[in-house]
Amino acid sequence: MPVIPTSWGRSLQDSENSDAPLAPWKILIAGGFGAGKTTLVGAVSEIEPLLTEETLTQASIRTDSVHGVEAKTTTTVALDFGRITLARQRMVLLLFGTPGQERFWFMWPDLAKGAVGAVVLVDTRRIEDCFPAVEYFLSKKLPFVVAVNHFDGADRYEPEEVHIALDLPSGTPVVLCDARDTGQGRDALITLVQHAHDLATRNRPPAPCPPLSRSTHA
Repeated sequence: MPVIPTSWGRSLQDSENSDAPLAPWKILIAGGFGAGKTTLVGAVSEIEPLLTEETLTQASIRTDSVHGVEAKTTTTVALDFGRITLARQRMVLLLFGTPGQERFWFMWPDLAKGAVGAVVLVDTRRIEDCFPAVEYFLSKKLPFVVAVNHFDGADRYEPEEVHIALDLPSGTPVVLCDARDTGQGRDALITLVQHAHDLATRNRPPAPCPPLSRSTHA
């Protein structure tokens, strides 16, 4: 479990007019190939996002299956980067979109360094593609939420159904979103922030009791 400073936890209660400094949170945006990671980063980022998309070639298509996402013409080959400020929570989220293809999974440990949580995007047409990301974050004890990106024409599932299908631990949030929609993407990120904060608070050891004074024994 990553260590979240207590000042970051208190920032969840701050108002927009607080003078508290913005707390930086590194957040990963993960999921399978074509699940909408680049789209989400681009939709919510308040700065021009850094994207490392390249055009799919015939050679790469033989390596990266486009079954179910035949219209996809580009792929992330390194990472995506964006930033969003949550003024009320007094924090700035630094968003790192991870590549989804297996040949780029070697980058995940470096991208995960310093992260306090992740959003795992799920395409229900290829739900099995999110398994590696879910298993990786579980193994690293990194808080994450699952965001079901409902593509046009895809079957619709309720969060509870996805939770069961992925065999997620109890308490892991599952939300529905359209990665193209800024508000829905922002809501998914806020859900992650609250989840990571709640886990850190729950797992924080209690403060040690002060030593008894002589007067206590009198």
